[in-house]
Amino acid sequence: MKPQRCILLLALLGQAAITPALARSPNFFKGKTLTLVISSSAGGGYDTLGRLVAHFLSTHLPVSSIVVRNMPGAGGIVATNYLYREASKDGLTIGLVQNNTPFEPLYGTKQADYDARKFNWLGSPSTETSILIVWRTSPVNTIQDVMKRQITVASSGEHSTPSFYARLLNKTLKTKMKIVVGYPGQSEAWLAMERGEVDGYPTMFYSSLMATHPDAIKKHQIKLLVQYGLKKEPALPNVPFAPDLVKNPRDKLLLETGLAGISIGRPFVAPPGVPKARVAELRKALAATFADPKYIAKANSIHLAVNKPRSGPELARTIEAAYKAPAAVLARLRRLTSRPGATAK
Repeated sequence: MKPQRCILLLALLGQAAITPALARSPNFFKGKTLTLVISSSAGGGYDTLGRLVAHFLSTHLPVSSIVVRNMPGAGGIVATNYLYREASKDGLTIGLVQNNTPFEPLYGTKQADYDARKFNWLGSPSTETSILIVWRTSPVNTIQDVMKRQITVASSGEHSTPSFYARLLNKTLKTKMKIVVGYPGQSEAWLAMERGEVDGYPTMFYSSLMATHPDAIKKHQIKLLVQYGLKKEPALPNVPFAPDLVKNPRDKLLLETGLAGISIGRPFVAPPGVPKARVAELRKALAATFADPKYIAKANSIHLAVNKPRSGPELARTIEAAYKAPAAVLARLRRLTSRPGATAK
């Protein structure tokens, strides 16, 4: 082989070896702007958490800045549709979505125009325990009271987290909650309770309550009627636990399957199609954020529970398992979704 050709061949081989390395380089994010889409309105629990994570994530990912964009609507489905179909697939747009959204296609929600199993799930800072709360002036005092008389509860949309869990509790606990939709987020729902427009809110995460209204229990502004999730919240030993109240085996299985959303906490996600190396880097940076002592201290200082983080692969496995639930259970869950019974405010 002539010397000139040999040199050219070595140069091409060298370029071929370097190019994949550059594609895998962790420097892709360096100096760029990352957008975090939050699928709820400003001021609520998701927003508080998202902005806190964004602040500390910027110290574990070499971006120049992180821009937070609130995109409320349809209980998180608007933002999730956007992340699936419209958001950039380069890794520079990620989302914090409501935990009902991965399961909406499974339940047959037509507005949910995405396949949750194709998303790149990045991680969650905690698991959650949810509470049915009512304002102090509400005529009900116990969950047994709500089994006997109707109350009104605020929600953002027919297929939102509050609406779904209100219907699930109505079905399994035989409660009588009337859902009133049209409140964009938790902040607006809280004001509606204060103004007397509704009695309560069906799915107040304990972490959200501590972050946004830490003195509400102490000041007796609200009544806590029942809690639900995978486990009881240790700080609420005297609040009844919904799974303990359901005696019918079919209803108990329905409730447990329906609680899959709460088990994934507050999930962060990247759109489908993001290169695997960038997904890995986002997951690593998010895990480092969740383990950051300064982040944990700040979260604790504003009463935001960030216990028991879950990794992206763990979220993906939980979502995949839900899609493999028994057909009879899924059919019952779909019927809950197809007959919402909600009214507009």
